[in-house]
Amino acid sequence: MNSILGISAFYHDSAATIIIDGEIIAAAQEERFTRIKHDSCYPKNAIEFVLKYANLKLSEIDHVVFFEKPFLKFERLLETYVAFAPRGFIQFSKAMPSWLRDKLFQKKQLLKYLKNHDKNFNEDEKLYFSEHHLSHAASAFYPSPFEEAVVLTADGVGEWATTTVALGKGKDLEIKKELHFPHSLGLLYSAFTYYTGFKVNSGEYKLMGLAPYGEPKYSEVIKEYLIDIKPDGTFNLNQDYFDYATGLKMINSKFNSLFGQNERNSNKENLTQFHMDIASSIQTVTEEIMMSLVKSLKEEYNASNLCLAGGVALNCVSNGKILKEKIFDNIWVQPAAGDAGGSLGAALAYWHLHLKKDRKVTNFDKMKGSFLGPEFTQKNIEEELTSLGANFEILGENEILDFTTQSLINGEAVGWFQGRMEFGPRALGGRSILGDPRSSTIQKNLNLKVKYRESFRPFAPSILNEDVRDWFEIESDSPYMLMVSNVKKSKIIKMTEDQKKLFGIDKLNIKRSEIPAVTHVDYSARIQTVHNKTNSKYYKLLKMFKEKTGCPILINTSFNVRGEPIVSTPVDAFHCFMGTELDVLVIGNCFLKKNNQNKNLKKNYKESFELD
Repeated sequence: MNSILGISAFYHDSAATIIIDGEIIAAAQEERFTRIKHDSCYPKNAIEFVLKYANLKLSEIDHVVFFEKPFLKFERLLETYVAFAPRGFIQFSKAMPSWLRDKLFQKKQLLKYLKNHDKNFNEDEKLYFSEHHLSHAASAFYPSPFEEAVVLTADGVGEWATTTVALGKGKDLEIKKELHFPHSLGLLYSAFTYYTGFKVNSGEYKLMGLAPYGEPKYSEVIKEYLIDIKPDGTFNLNQDYFDYATGLKMINSKFNSLFGQNERNSNKENLTQFHMDIASSIQTVTEEIMMSLVKSLKEEYNASNLCLAGGVALNCVSNGKILKEKIFDNIWVQPAAGDAGGSLGAALAYWHLHLKKDRKVTNFDKMKGSFLGPEFTQKNIEEELTSLGANFEILGENEILDFTTQSLINGEAVGWFQGRMEFGPRALGGRSILGDPRSSTIQKNLNLKVKYRESFRPFAPSILNEDVRDWFEIESDSPYMLMVSNVKKSKIIKMTEDQKKLFGIDKLNIKRSEIPAVTHVDYSARIQTVHNKTNSKYYKLLKMFKEKTGCPILINTSFNVRGEPIVSTPVDAFHCFMGTELDVLVIGNCFLKKNNQNKNLKKNYKESFELD
């Protein structure tokens, strides 16, 4: 037996993964344990979890692999400040002590942290360092169901690389091309995230969700002044408009002048049609770049399969358009596409590339539905709920499914906590809030009364895998909620002439299809196909909902409030249940109604977490 612990940490979304003989055993993000969104600290709790789940002590682990190389990152920092001098000297002088004290000698720091897990762990030669984008590429290719594939990774920045192209075949994976910092599609998108008043490395998905409310009025301005896009999709960014290279902030006054407004202060300024048009414009440019890159890769390598990873691969609108174009026969996106997935990729890269272990390909990917986190026995659940003072019924599985289905039909919002926690940013039916997609009011109510977030934010549909083609214009599976597709024309309700004249958020309350709660303003939806093989209980719930309503779809959004990591434990779930206007909580075979709970247990949950 050969075991490998993969670690990502110290930028954002720290995580840990364990693989044994090449099989993915467990993976989790640190934020789920500390309750700090995008926690970047050393993933002590995530490592403790994966070790416990694998029934291994750290001293019994054969190899530990970190997801990037600190020395290369330091080299980039130094060369960047030299290139941009004297700009950013103050920031440079502030960053140096931290690098010289901690980050530059990360191996020493990591070994110190690791020894705290197990006093018998003292083998320095067990610790290795991967490269950031190799870790991303490995996380995408090795779990995929493809023998061969082109692998495209894109994010903010790793050590030097911001975008890479790799070729995978069997156990082999080799990076062929790279784009280097400061030319970064991820950082360009984050600059507009910052400009529209959202938090960088957190609010990019809000920008994507806002885009359909606007028009791409500024796309040509972006392409004329900010980015030079080559025919093959490669690009250069005009650094005259940005400050991220020197670490001051994302953009400068010249950027603001280009668009005629300063960046939005989210605490003081509401979103306007201008911000919606800005969001639409950068989303359009991003899609154009990704489409050009993918087309050029198809032309150059003539491969059948494409794998995607890196933070840009979480842009499911872009992914969906690439899929729709049928440039490649098949596309597979790593569900933990961001830095958390780097822990998985680092471990897999070491197994296949360093240890030269063969790879077995199957028709289904090797992510186990991304259900790789903690799980709780029925006994654990009952004990924790009892200790909290919760009132609950214990039901058999069929009763649980029946009661939950009826609650959903009654228009109630249901917290659904079952099995292992998901790895990656999406709730996939393990830690989810569910609702009836046929309701024309539940989207707004869930956003404002349960999630405590902006009303424009769309919800995703979970649908039985076998029914997806009847409801959406998609020809393939989308198990990880990473593909956007349009609702079938036969399910759409056309807008009146007066409705077509509406702008921005005014479009939100128009009933656009038979499933309005999961139909975005542009008639699109971020789809999750549900399979019996990977999540049988959730599959059965959808099946029963279909039997009773004729609709094989449920609203599926993550079980948390705005700014909170997805719930991890029954305690987290109960606190969120009592702190929001959720009506029902289903944990294992325990069924809880809000009306039956002690009112003194209610919490002011809205203020419990820093807004993202």
